[in-house]
Amino acid sequence: MGLLSWIVFGTLAGWVASKITGREQGCCLNLVVGVIGAFLGGMIMQVIIDGGFSIGFNLKSFAVAVIGSVILLAIAGVATRRRF
Repeated sequence: MGLLSWIVFGTLAGWVASKITGREQGCCLNLVVGVIGAFLGGMIMQVIIDGGFSIGFNLKSFAVAVIGSVILLAIAGVATRRRF
C-alpha cells in the first residue's frame, strides 16, 4: 500500500473509532489514532492468529484497525481521566 492510502485508511479507522467511543477529535488526531491503532490491532491479531493475518486494504484489515483504535482511545481515556 502506498503512503497516501495508509493516510486515508488510518484517518477513516480513527474517525470510526472516535464515533464508536464518543470522543470528538480533529482530522490529524484521527490519523494518528488510526495508524497507531492499526499497528496495535495488527500486533494483537499476530498474537491471536499466530502469523496468519495478512495486511492490506480490505474490510478485515479495516476492522482490525478500528478495533485497535478503539482500544487505543480507551487506554487514552483511562490515562487522561482526572480523579478528584
